[in-house]
Amino acid sequence: MQSMQQTVYFDNNATSPIAPEVKDVMLPFFGNLYGNPSSMHAFGGQVAKFVDRAREEVAAFLNCSPEEVIFTSCATESDNSAIRGTADWFGKDLKVITTAVEHPAVLQPVRRLKALGFETVELPVNGVGQIDLDQLAAEIDSAKAANRPVLVSTMWANNETGTVFPIEKIAEICKARGAIFHTDAVQVAGKIPVDVKKVPVDMLAMSGHKFHAPKGIGIFYVRKGTKVKPFMLGGHQEGGRRAGTENVPYIIGLAKACELARLGMADEAKKLTALRDKLEAGILASCPNVRVNGDKAHRLPNTLNVSFEYIEGEAIAYRLSDIGICISTGSACASGSLDPSHVIRAMGVPFTAIHGSVRFSLSRYSTEAEVDYVLEKLPPIIKGLRDLSPFGPDKDVSTFK
Repeated sequence: MQSMQQTVYFDNNATSPIAPEVKDVMLPFFGNLYGNPSSMHAFGGQVAKFVDRAREEVAAFLNCSPEEVIFTSCATESDNSAIRGTADWFGKDLKVITTAVEHPAVLQPVRRLKALGFETVELPVNGVGQIDLDQLAAEIDSAKAANRPVLVSTMWANNETGTVFPIEKIAEICKARGAIFHTDAVQVAGKIPVDVKKVPVDMLAMSGHKFHAPKGIGIFYVRKGTKVKPFMLGGHQEGGRRAGTENVPYIIGLAKACELARLGMADEAKKLTALRDKLEAGILASCPNVRVNGDKAHRLPNTLNVSFEYIEGEAIAYRLSDIGICISTGSACASGSLDPSHVIRAMGVPFTAIHGSVRFSLSRYSTEAEVDYVLEKLPPIIKGLRDLSPFGPDKDVSTFK
Protein backbone atom coordinates (compact mmCIF):
# COMPACT_ATOMS: atom_id res chain seq x y z
CA MET A 1 0.00 0.00 0.00
CA GLN A 2 1.41 3.40 -0.99
CA SER A 3 2.19 5.67 1.98
CA MET A 4 0.68 9.13 2.16
CA GLN A 5 2.91 12.02 1.12
CA GLN A 6 4.37 14.07 3.95
CA THR A 7 2.92 17.57 4.30
CA VAL A 8 5.13 20.37 5.57
CA TYR A 9 3.08 23.50 6.17
CA PHE A 10 5.34 26.57 6.13
CA ASP A 11 2.69 29.12 5.11
CA ASN A 12 1.44 30.17 8.54
CA ASN A 13 1.50 33.91 7.76
CA ALA A 14 -1.31 33.14 5.30
CA THR A 15 -3.28 31.13 7.83
CA SER A 16 -2.52 28.80 10.72
CA PRO A 17 -4.09 25.52 11.88
CA ILE A 18 -6.71 25.75 14.60
CA ALA A 19 -5.28 24.68 17.94
CA PRO A 20 -7.00 21.58 19.38
CA GLU A 21 -7.67 23.47 22.61
CA VAL A 22 -9.41 26.19 20.58
CA LYS A 23 -11.63 23.72 18.76
CA ASP A 24 -12.59 22.02 22.03
CA VAL A 25 -13.84 25.20 23.70
CA MET A 26 -15.85 26.15 20.61
CA LEU A 27 -17.85 22.92 20.30
CA PRO A 28 -20.49 23.56 23.02
CA PHE A 29 -21.53 26.75 21.22
CA PHE A 30 -22.40 24.73 18.13
CA GLY A 31 -24.63 22.59 20.37
CA ASN A 32 -26.73 23.43 23.41
CA LEU A 33 -25.28 26.90 23.97
CA TYR A 34 -26.73 28.35 20.78
CA GLY A 35 -28.55 31.34 22.27
CA ASN A 36 -28.17 34.88 20.97
CA PRO A 37 -26.15 36.83 23.55
CA SER A 38 -28.08 40.00 22.73
CA SER A 39 -31.43 38.42 23.65
CA MET A 40 -33.19 39.53 26.84
CA HIS A 41 -34.04 36.02 28.09
CA ALA A 42 -31.87 33.93 30.39
CA PHE A 43 -31.07 31.36 27.66
CA GLY A 44 -29.30 34.05 25.65
CA GLY A 45 -28.00 35.73 28.77
CA GLN A 46 -25.95 32.69 29.76
CA VAL A 47 -24.15 32.91 26.43
CA ALA A 48 -23.54 36.62 26.92
CA LYS A 49 -21.55 35.79 30.06
CA PHE A 50 -19.18 33.62 28.01
CA VAL A 51 -18.75 36.46 25.50
CA ASP A 52 -17.98 38.86 28.34
CA ARG A 53 -15.31 36.51 29.70
CA ALA A 54 -13.85 36.12 26.21
CA ARG A 55 -13.62 39.89 25.85
CA GLU A 56 -11.75 40.03 29.17
CA GLU A 57 -9.25 37.44 27.94
CA VAL A 58 -8.61 39.37 24.74
CA ALA A 59 -8.18 42.53 26.82
CA ALA A 60 -5.60 40.74 28.98
CA PHE A 61 -3.78 39.70 25.79
CA LEU A 62 -3.59 43.35 24.66
CA ASN A 63 -3.32 44.85 28.18
CA CYS A 64 -6.33 47.09 27.66
CA SER A 65 -9.84 47.55 29.04
CA PRO A 66 -12.49 45.05 27.84
CA GLU A 67 -14.62 48.01 26.73
CA GLU A 68 -11.91 48.86 24.17
CA VAL A 69 -12.21 45.48 22.40
CA ILE A 70 -14.56 45.13 19.43
CA PHE A 71 -15.07 41.75 17.75
CA THR A 72 -15.11 41.82 13.94
CA SER A 73 -15.10 39.27 11.13
CA CYS A 74 -11.39 39.69 10.35
CA ALA A 75 -8.50 42.15 10.32
CA THR A 76 -9.54 43.45 6.89
CA GLU A 77 -12.79 44.65 8.43
CA SER A 78 -10.88 46.08 11.41
CA ASP A 79 -8.44 47.96 9.14
CA ASN A 80 -11.29 49.34 7.05
CA SER A 81 -13.17 50.32 10.20
CA ALA A 82 -10.16 52.31 11.43
CA ILE A 83 -9.36 54.07 8.16
CA ARG A 84 -12.82 54.69 6.75
CA GLY A 85 -14.32 55.32 10.20
CA THR A 86 -11.75 58.05 10.88
CA ALA A 87 -12.34 59.56 7.45
CA ASP A 88 -16.09 59.58 8.09
CA TRP A 89 -15.54 61.44 11.35
CA PHE A 90 -13.17 64.16 10.11
CA GLY A 91 -14.05 64.44 6.42
CA LYS A 92 -11.67 65.63 3.70
CA ASP A 93 -9.63 67.79 6.08
CA LEU A 94 -8.04 64.52 7.20
CA LYS A 95 -4.54 63.68 5.93
CA VAL A 96 -3.77 59.96 5.83
CA ILE A 97 -0.20 58.68 6.04
CA THR A 98 0.70 55.04 5.42
CA THR A 99 3.62 53.08 3.92
CA ALA A 100 4.34 51.51 0.56
CA VAL A 101 4.60 48.00 2.06
CA GLU A 102 1.22 47.74 3.80
CA HIS A 103 -1.18 44.85 3.35
CA PRO A 104 -3.90 45.51 0.71
CA ALA A 105 -6.41 45.76 3.59
CA VAL A 106 -4.77 49.10 4.40
CA LEU A 107 -3.47 50.25 1.01
CA GLN A 108 -6.76 49.79 -0.83
CA PRO A 109 -8.98 51.82 1.55
CA VAL A 110 -6.30 54.54 1.70
CA ARG A 111 -6.17 54.68 -2.10
CA ARG A 112 -9.96 54.77 -2.17
CA LEU A 113 -9.82 57.86 0.04
CA LYS A 114 -7.28 59.43 -2.33
CA ALA A 115 -9.69 58.87 -5.23
CA LEU A 116 -12.37 60.63 -3.18
CA GLY A 117 -10.18 63.71 -2.75
CA PHE A 118 -8.36 63.06 0.53
CA GLU A 119 -4.67 63.87 0.83
CA THR A 120 -2.76 60.62 1.30
CA VAL A 121 0.92 59.76 1.54
CA GLU A 122 2.59 56.35 1.08
CA LEU A 123 6.01 56.53 2.73
CA PRO A 124 8.80 54.67 0.89
CA VAL A 125 11.02 52.09 2.61
CA ASN A 126 14.72 51.39 2.48
CA GLY A 127 16.43 48.18 1.37
CA VAL A 128 15.45 46.28 4.52
CA GLY A 129 11.86 47.51 4.51
CA GLN A 130 12.07 50.27 7.14
CA ILE A 131 10.57 53.76 6.86
CA ASP A 132 12.35 57.06 7.55
CA LEU A 133 10.98 58.31 10.88
CA ASP A 134 12.07 61.88 10.15
CA GLN A 135 10.02 61.80 6.95
CA LEU A 136 7.02 60.52 8.91
CA ALA A 137 7.36 63.35 11.42
CA ALA A 138 7.70 65.94 8.64
CA GLU A 139 4.54 64.69 6.91
CA ILE A 140 2.56 64.97 10.16
CA ASP A 141 4.02 68.41 10.88
CA SER A 142 3.03 69.76 7.46
CA ALA A 143 -0.64 68.93 8.15
CA LYS A 144 -0.55 70.12 11.75
CA ALA A 145 0.87 73.47 10.60
CA ALA A 146 -2.39 73.92 8.68
CA ASN A 147 -4.40 72.73 11.71
CA ARG A 148 -5.51 69.56 9.92
CA PRO A 149 -6.16 66.18 11.58
CA VAL A 150 -3.81 63.33 10.67
CA LEU A 151 -4.28 59.57 10.62
CA VAL A 152 -1.11 57.44 10.52
CA SER A 153 -1.65 53.79 9.58
CA THR A 154 1.38 51.47 9.61
CA MET A 155 1.75 47.75 10.11
CA TRP A 156 3.50 46.48 13.21
CA ALA A 157 5.33 43.79 11.20
CA ASN A 158 5.36 43.00 7.51
CA ASN A 159 3.47 39.91 6.42
CA GLU A 160 5.92 39.02 3.63
CA THR A 161 9.37 39.75 5.04
CA GLY A 162 8.70 39.69 8.78
CA THR A 163 10.35 43.10 9.17
CA VAL A 164 9.20 44.65 12.46
CA PHE A 165 8.65 48.41 12.40
CA PRO A 166 9.90 50.53 15.35
CA ILE A 167 6.33 50.74 16.57
CA GLU A 168 7.17 52.40 19.89
CA LYS A 169 8.98 55.24 18.12
CA ILE A 170 6.20 55.62 15.56
CA ALA A 171 3.63 55.83 18.36
CA GLU A 172 5.84 58.37 20.16
CA ILE A 173 6.05 60.57 17.06
CA CYS A 174 2.28 60.43 16.57
CA LYS A 175 1.46 61.07 20.22
CA ALA A 176 3.81 64.06 20.44
CA ARG A 177 2.12 65.63 17.40
CA GLY A 178 -1.49 64.76 18.16
CA ALA A 179 -1.83 62.39 15.20
CA ILE A 180 -4.20 59.42 15.38
CA PHE A 181 -2.26 56.16 15.10
CA HIS A 182 -3.67 52.90 13.73
CA THR A 183 -1.59 49.75 13.34
CA ASP A 184 -2.25 46.54 11.46
CA ALA A 185 -0.86 44.10 14.03
CA VAL A 186 -1.99 40.95 12.24
CA GLN A 187 1.40 39.30 11.91
CA VAL A 188 2.68 39.99 15.42
CA ALA A 189 -0.29 38.34 17.14
CA GLY A 190 1.01 35.41 19.16
CA LYS A 191 4.60 35.94 17.99
CA ILE A 192 5.78 38.99 19.92
CA PRO A 193 4.09 40.78 22.85
CA VAL A 194 1.46 43.42 22.10
CA ASP A 195 0.89 45.83 24.98
CA VAL A 196 -1.17 48.91 24.13
CA LYS A 197 -0.19 50.57 27.38
CA LYS A 198 3.50 50.41 26.47
CA VAL A 199 2.78 51.23 22.82
CA PRO A 200 -0.01 53.84 22.93
CA VAL A 201 -1.70 53.11 19.61
CA ASP A 202 -5.20 54.51 19.15
CA MET A 203 -6.51 51.65 17.01
CA LEU A 204 -5.25 48.15 16.26
CA ALA A 205 -6.33 45.27 14.01
CA MET A 206 -5.77 41.53 14.43
CA SER A 207 -7.12 38.38 12.83
CA GLY A 208 -7.68 35.15 14.76
CA HIS A 209 -6.69 32.72 12.04
CA LYS A 210 -3.09 33.99 12.05
CA PHE A 211 -2.51 32.55 15.54
CA HIS A 212 -4.46 29.29 15.70
CA ALA A 213 -8.03 30.56 16.02
CA PRO A 214 -10.56 29.98 13.19
CA LYS A 215 -11.02 32.12 10.11
CA GLY A 216 -13.87 34.60 10.37
CA ILE A 217 -13.07 36.36 13.64
CA GLY A 218 -11.00 39.49 14.23
CA ILE A 219 -10.11 42.10 16.82
CA PHE A 220 -10.54 45.86 16.51
CA TYR A 221 -9.00 47.66 19.45
CA VAL A 222 -10.10 51.29 19.86
CA ARG A 223 -8.59 53.35 22.66
CA LYS A 224 -11.22 55.10 24.77
CA GLY A 225 -11.87 58.60 23.41
CA THR A 226 -10.67 57.89 19.87
CA LYS A 227 -12.86 59.60 17.28
CA VAL A 228 -14.02 57.01 14.77
CA LYS A 229 -17.46 56.36 13.31
CA PRO A 230 -18.88 52.81 13.11
CA PHE A 231 -18.17 51.05 9.82
CA MET A 232 -20.90 48.41 10.23
CA LEU A 233 -24.34 49.88 10.91
CA GLY A 234 -27.45 48.11 12.13
CA GLY A 235 -28.06 46.70 15.60
CA HIS A 236 -26.71 47.73 18.97
CA GLN A 237 -24.06 44.99 19.29
CA GLU A 238 -20.53 45.78 20.50
CA GLY A 239 -21.78 48.87 22.28
CA GLY A 240 -23.17 50.28 19.04
CA ARG A 241 -19.71 50.26 17.45
CA ARG A 242 -20.08 47.21 15.19
CA ALA A 243 -23.50 45.92 14.21
CA GLY A 244 -24.22 42.26 13.59
CA THR A 245 -25.10 39.22 15.70
CA GLU A 246 -22.07 38.10 17.69
CA ASN A 247 -20.19 35.12 16.22
CA VAL A 248 -20.15 33.38 19.57
CA PRO A 249 -18.26 30.10 18.84
CA TYR A 250 -15.50 32.00 17.08
CA ILE A 251 -15.28 34.67 19.78
CA ILE A 252 -14.82 31.90 22.36
CA GLY A 253 -12.18 30.24 20.17
CA LEU A 254 -10.36 33.54 19.64
CA ALA A 255 -10.18 34.12 23.40
CA LYS A 256 -8.68 30.66 23.93
CA ALA A 257 -6.09 31.35 21.22
CA CYS A 258 -5.20 34.60 22.99
CA GLU A 259 -4.77 32.73 26.28
CA LEU A 260 -2.53 30.09 24.69
CA ALA A 261 -0.43 32.75 22.98
CA ARG A 262 -0.14 34.86 26.13
CA LEU A 263 1.10 31.91 28.19
CA GLY A 264 3.37 30.27 25.60
CA MET A 265 4.71 33.13 23.49
CA ALA A 266 8.20 33.45 25.01
CA ASP A 267 9.06 29.76 24.65
CA GLU A 268 7.56 29.58 21.16
CA ALA A 269 9.58 32.59 20.00
CA LYS A 270 12.84 30.91 21.04
CA LYS A 271 11.90 27.70 19.26
CA LEU A 272 10.78 29.46 16.08
CA THR A 273 13.85 31.68 15.93
CA ALA A 274 16.10 28.62 16.11
CA LEU A 275 14.14 26.79 13.38
CA ARG A 276 14.03 29.86 11.12
CA ASP A 277 17.75 30.48 11.52
CA LYS A 278 18.56 26.86 10.74
CA LEU A 279 16.39 27.03 7.61
CA GLU A 280 18.03 30.29 6.53
CA ALA A 281 21.58 29.05 7.09
CA GLY A 282 20.83 25.81 5.25
CA ILE A 283 19.40 27.59 2.21
CA LEU A 284 22.29 30.05 2.01
CA ALA A 285 24.81 27.20 2.31
CA SER A 286 23.21 24.93 -0.28
CA CYS A 287 21.85 27.36 -2.90
CA PRO A 288 24.05 29.96 -4.65
CA ASN A 289 22.77 33.38 -5.72
CA VAL A 290 20.26 33.79 -2.89
CA ARG A 291 19.47 36.90 -0.84
CA VAL A 292 17.50 37.28 2.40
CA ASN A 293 14.86 40.01 2.24
CA GLY A 294 13.90 42.20 5.19
CA ASP A 295 15.51 43.55 8.33
CA LYS A 296 17.44 40.67 9.87
CA ALA A 297 18.00 42.66 13.05
CA HIS A 298 14.28 43.38 13.52
CA ARG A 299 12.27 40.46 12.25
CA LEU A 300 9.48 38.15 13.35
CA PRO A 301 10.81 34.88 14.80
CA ASN A 302 8.83 32.72 12.40
CA THR A 303 9.34 34.43 9.03
CA LEU A 304 11.99 33.98 6.32
CA ASN A 305 11.75 35.66 2.92
CA VAL A 306 14.42 34.83 0.36
CA SER A 307 14.97 35.63 -3.31
CA PHE A 308 16.48 33.02 -5.64
CA GLU A 309 18.03 34.83 -8.57
CA TYR A 310 17.21 34.06 -12.22
CA ILE A 311 14.13 31.87 -11.54
CA GLU A 312 10.45 32.42 -10.72
CA GLY A 313 9.08 32.13 -7.18
CA GLU A 314 5.85 30.62 -8.51
CA ALA A 315 7.80 27.78 -10.10
CA ILE A 316 9.59 27.11 -6.80
CA ALA A 317 6.30 27.10 -4.88
CA TYR A 318 4.66 24.72 -7.37
CA ARG A 319 7.61 22.30 -7.35
CA LEU A 320 7.63 22.24 -3.56
CA SER A 321 3.86 21.81 -3.46
CA ASP A 322 4.21 18.69 -5.62
CA ILE A 323 6.21 17.06 -2.81
CA GLY A 324 4.00 18.31 0.03
CA ILE A 325 5.83 21.49 1.06
CA CYS A 326 3.57 24.54 1.41
CA ILE A 327 5.12 28.01 1.07
CA SER A 328 4.06 31.25 -0.63
CA THR A 329 5.37 33.97 -2.90
CA GLY A 330 3.77 36.82 -0.93
CA SER A 331 0.44 37.79 0.58
CA ALA A 332 -2.31 35.18 0.16
CA CYS A 333 -4.70 38.10 -0.45
CA ALA A 334 -2.79 38.99 -3.62
CA SER A 335 -1.95 35.49 -4.84
CA GLY A 336 -4.00 35.85 -8.02
CA SER A 337 -1.44 38.22 -9.49
CA LEU A 338 1.77 37.21 -11.27
CA ASP A 339 3.26 40.68 -10.76
CA PRO A 340 6.21 40.89 -8.37
CA SER A 341 5.29 41.61 -4.76
CA HIS A 342 4.73 45.30 -4.08
CA VAL A 343 6.69 44.83 -0.83
CA ILE A 344 9.74 43.39 -2.57
CA ARG A 345 9.54 46.07 -5.29
CA ALA A 346 9.37 48.84 -2.69
CA MET A 347 12.55 47.51 -1.07
CA GLY A 348 14.48 47.81 -4.33
CA VAL A 349 15.35 44.14 -4.69
CA PRO A 350 17.41 43.70 -7.92
CA PHE A 351 15.47 42.72 -11.03
CA THR A 352 17.40 39.43 -11.24
CA ALA A 353 15.91 38.37 -7.89
CA ILE A 354 12.57 40.17 -7.60
CA HIS A 355 10.55 37.41 -9.33
CA GLY A 356 12.25 34.66 -7.32
CA SER A 357 11.07 35.75 -3.87
CA VAL A 358 9.39 33.17 -1.63
CA ARG A 359 8.27 33.18 2.00
CA PHE A 360 8.62 30.46 4.61
CA SER A 361 6.49 31.09 7.72
CA LEU A 362 6.51 28.67 10.65
CA SER A 363 4.21 28.06 13.62
CA ARG A 364 4.30 26.48 17.07
CA TYR A 365 3.62 23.14 15.37
CA SER A 366 6.64 23.33 13.03
CA THR A 367 9.45 20.85 13.72
CA GLU A 368 13.16 20.48 13.08
CA ALA A 369 12.43 17.36 11.02
CA GLU A 370 10.29 19.48 8.70
CA VAL A 371 13.09 22.02 8.31
CA ASP A 372 15.47 19.16 7.46
CA TYR A 373 13.00 17.85 4.87
CA VAL A 374 12.83 21.26 3.17
CA LEU A 375 16.61 21.58 3.19
CA GLU A 376 16.87 18.15 1.58
CA LYS A 377 14.33 18.79 -1.18
CA LEU A 378 14.85 22.48 -2.00
CA PRO A 379 18.42 22.61 -3.43
CA PRO A 380 17.84 20.12 -6.28
CA ILE A 381 14.63 21.96 -7.19
CA ILE A 382 16.50 25.27 -7.39
CA LYS A 383 19.29 23.71 -9.46
CA GLY A 384 16.79 22.06 -11.80
CA LEU A 385 14.89 25.29 -12.41
CA ARG A 386 18.11 27.20 -13.05
CA ASP A 387 19.30 24.54 -15.49
CA LEU A 388 16.08 25.11 -17.44
CA SER A 389 16.28 28.90 -17.23
CA PRO A 390 17.82 30.92 -20.08
CA PHE A 391 19.06 33.39 -17.45
CA GLY A 392 21.85 33.19 -14.91
CA PRO A 393 25.10 34.78 -13.77
CA ASP A 394 26.89 33.35 -16.81
CA LYS A 395 23.98 33.93 -19.22
CA ASP A 396 22.34 36.91 -20.89
CA VAL A 397 20.11 38.65 -18.32
CA SER A 398 19.28 41.70 -20.44
CA THR A 399 15.71 40.54 -21.05
CA PHE A 400 15.06 39.23 -17.55
CA LYS A 401 12.56 41.79 -16.25
